[in-house]
Amino acid sequence: MSQGARRLATSVDLADLPDGSRAEVIRGAIVEKAAPSAEHGDAQSQLAVLIKGPFQRPPGGGGPGGWWILTEVEVEFGPHEIYRPDVVGWRRDRMPQRPTGRPVRVRPDWVCEVLSPTTAKNDLVDKLRTLQATGVPHYWLVDPERETLTVLRWTPEGYLTALVATRGERVHAEPFAEVELPVGSLFGDESA
Repeated sequence: MSQGARRLATSVDLADLPDGSRAEVIRGAIVEKAAPSAEHGDAQSQLAVLIKGPFQRPPGGGGPGGWWILTEVEVEFGPHEIYRPDVVGWRRDRMPQRPTGRPVRVRPDWVCEVLSPTTAKNDLVDKLRTLQATGVPHYWLVDPERETLTVLRWTPEGYLTALVATRGERVHAEPFAEVELPVGSLFGDESA
């Protein structure tokens, strides 16, 4: 290794961090996740409830089922790309058993990030490129500042914007189109 070259971080480096650290490896660098604002935390927890409820159960258990939905787990997309998506999911037909371990080394079928002003570039550029390169079928971006939900669908040429919705809209967003999602509920709208 040349004197100017930096060593690229891996999952071993994350495991060596103190317990409770909220870090990721992005482009080989350890990056601390931003402390979530109240708006970020509310959007993340609301989305997890709205999606996990009907989709985590086995089919016929009160919803369409067919998914494993987790929050803030380490997922390895490559040796130097280990992220902690705000909400992430795997189809049960591809992954029959609940994801385990740290990091999870099976590519998810859906990733959702809630944007924070200090880390938005990571979600909008660096992570998007990695998710595209690894073929993650669906990438959602929730923006509490602009109160928007953006749904991206993977194509070999790049992500296609399948939907952009805002407060006041009720949508059927892939890959969870079987259930209506009141977008305003992600942004504190209790009447949504």
